[in-house]
Amino acid sequence: MRTVEFPDALRVLTGTLLALALVPAQADGFAASIGSAYDRASAKLGQIWDKGGNEFYLPVNTFHLRSAYDADKIRTFNENPKGLGLGKSLYDPDGDYHGLYVMAFGDSHYKPEYMLGYAYKTFWPARGDLKVGLGYTVFLTARTDYAHYAPIPGILPMVSVEYKKFSVDSTYVPGGHGYGNVFFTSLKFPF
Repeated sequence: MRTVEFPDALRVLTGTLLALALVPAQADGFAASIGSAYDRASAKLGQIWDKGGNEFYLPVNTFHLRSAYDADKIRTFNENPKGLGLGKSLYDPDGDYHGLYVMAFGDSHYKPEYMLGYAYKTFWPARGDLKVGLGYTVFLTARTDYAHYAPIPGILPMVSVEYKKFSVDSTYVPGGHGYGNVFFTSLKFPF
């Protein structure tokens, strides 16, 4: 797996902040829309925290695509990510899921990985209380092989099968040959 050094991540962050600082003053409309989006996001996160129900997460599988790795490499990977997580969530009037979570589990190299994030899912009924959903998660992760546990932001797609409020959720980490191409699956239980 490719290692990302912290100075590279710091350069990208600094460049992004500098580019935003150099946006012309005439971009007041753009700045206002960013501020409005920030206000809406802050309100939603506060609502989840204040009114959301408690959840427990159990990571159950990390599947590395066999076509992306040599068989010898696959045998070295941890595909049983022991760990756990806690979170809060609520369902909006449309039935969409909004959740905040923190999770810790064994990464592909048997080292601790930590995540803090937000998840959104929208659902379609399948049968009775069974639903299928699609969504995304926006998160910060920290692991030893990427910037030596410095927080790294990410966004990944999610697919979900939910019965009442119990769900099986999977995310996909894209990649190329020898890196990424991983499905991460966890169970979510309300309590």
